[in-house]
Amino acid sequence: MGRAAPSASLKPASARRSSGARASTITAELEEDIVLGRLQPRERLVEQDLADRFGTHRAAVRQALFDLDKKGLLEHVPNRGARVRDLSPDDVRQIYAVREELESMAARIIPLPVAAADIKRLEAIQKTHSRAVAAGDLRGVFYSNLRFHRALFSLCGNPYLIESIERLAQRVYGIRSWSNAIPEYLQRVKQDHLDMLDALRRGRRAELERLTRRHLAPSKDVYIGAYHQRFGSGDLATKRSGV
Repeated sequence: MGRAAPSASLKPASARRSSGARASTITAELEEDIVLGRLQPRERLVEQDLADRFGTHRAAVRQALFDLDKKGLLEHVPNRGARVRDLSPDDVRQIYAVREELESMAARIIPLPVAAADIKRLEAIQKTHSRAVAAGDLRGVFYSNLRFHRALFSLCGNPYLIESIERLAQRVYGIRSWSNAIPEYLQRVKQDHLDMLDALRRGRRAELERLTRRHLAPSKDVYIGAYHQRFGSGDLATKRSGV
C-alpha cells in the first residue's frame, strides 16, 4: 500500500539468538511483526528462513505457522506456502460489523456502577497507553490498547462473549499498523479511552455503548482506504487469483 519501511524503532528488541526457540516464542514474535507492520499482507513466510532466524528446527516453525493460521493472521496458498493474510475490504467490513455488535453488547451488560478497584485498574492501563502515544511507541500503544479493552470487556462477566470478542479482534491484528501509523488516530483512540472511563465513572451506559461502536470505525476505514489505493477495483479478482 505504498508505505515506507517501518523505522528501526519497530524492530524486535532482541536480535535472536538462542538456539532452539520454542514454537510459542516464534508465534509471539511473528504476530508482533504482523501487528506492527514489519510483515505486510501477502508477504511470504519461508520455513527455512524462519528456522535460520530463530535458530531452531523447521518443525517448531511449522507449528508456529499453524498457530498463526488458526488465529486468522496467515493463510496457506497451494504450492506457495504460508503468507500474511490479506483481508479484503468486504472481509474487514463483515468482521467489524460483528465486532460492533459483540462489543456494544458487552458494554450493555457491564454491571453499573463499576467497582472503584476496576476503575483504578483501567486508569492505570490508560496512563501507560497515553505515555506510549506521547512517545510514539507503537509497540507500547498496541499492547496497552489490548490490555485496556481486555480489562474493559472482562467487566461484562460473560466468558463466552469475552472469548468471541478476543477471537475477532485477533483476526484483524494485521490491519492495525495502518491506522496506528497516523498520530491523529492515536490521539483519538486515547481520547476515546478517556471518554469510556468517564462514562463508566458516571454510570452512563448509553454513552459507553455509543463510544464502543464509534471507537472501531477509524481503523477499519483507514485500512479499506489504503487497500483501494493499492489495488483499486480489481482487488477481489487479484485476491482470488492468489497473486
